[in-house]
Amino acid sequence: MTARINIPFLEKYQPFIKWVGGKRGLLSQIIPLIPEKFNNYFEPFVGGGALFFELYSLGLLRDKKVYLFDINAELINAYNVVKNNPTELIKSLKKFQEKHSKEFYYETRALDREENFLKKSAVFRATRFIYLNKTCFNGLYRVNSKGYHNVPIGSYKNPNICDESVIYNASKALQNAIISNTSYKDVMLHASQDDFVYFDPPYYPLTITSSFTSYSEFSFLEKEQIELFEVFKELDKMSCKVIHSNSDTDFIKKLYSEFCVGEIQANRFINSKSSGRGKISEVLIKGKI
Repeated sequence: MTARINIPFLEKYQPFIKWVGGKRGLLSQIIPLIPEKFNNYFEPFVGGGALFFELYSLGLLRDKKVYLFDINAELINAYNVVKNNPTELIKSLKKFQEKHSKEFYYETRALDREENFLKKSAVFRATRFIYLNKTCFNGLYRVNSKGYHNVPIGSYKNPNICDESVIYNASKALQNAIISNTSYKDVMLHASQDDFVYFDPPYYPLTITSSFTSYSEFSFLEKEQIELFEVFKELDKMSCKVIHSNSDTDFIKKLYSEFCVGEIQANRFINSKSSGRGKISEVLIKGKI
């Protein structure tokens, strides 16, 4: 399969948040695997949405239905606010930017411990989410078993908390997207033949101590990876066009051994020691269709 990558950029659309495991640095390796023709597009673990925004920039999503799912309720709320109310979001982010300090960061982080947190406005919750994303350590989103955000503040001198052009462009790109706070398994309710599905789940950990899978209060380990494999296999049988990113581990390669498993090189950014960062091997798995 070859991608239609000769379409000129009209505007550059990009993620409005940082995301651990985001694919912006891998797009040049993923794009050549994109099917030349497909119907609807699904990104069931949307995260930062790097591939979605790149496909939109390339014009490959014109006149197509787009489905963006994630189990992280605060992330999906932010997507919907960016889509539907970018101007109010920008106004709110500017206020947070003016207040930014170590004390304000930890006060803001602690808001999800309050009983009435979910009753706060969608714009306020999206503002908090983006503010924490732009100011926390390495843009990491991590919660504890109770679902409380627990990432420490980052060491940024002047974090870019409110990037107006990125938010407005993202809003434009999202106008025809169906954005849902739901499990990736719901892709089975909507996908059909010749649809394109890109899975970018929490990666299977390289070691027991290296897991960064707590993007929600739900774990995503061996049992969950096997369940995802069954969905991948079923979509392939339905003649959907499926691509899946994951860690380069014996477990993942054995699980998907009946499919095309290719190794790619990615940059590792999340490590407390600079010596632990650098190139790391990952896999891109392509369905048979």
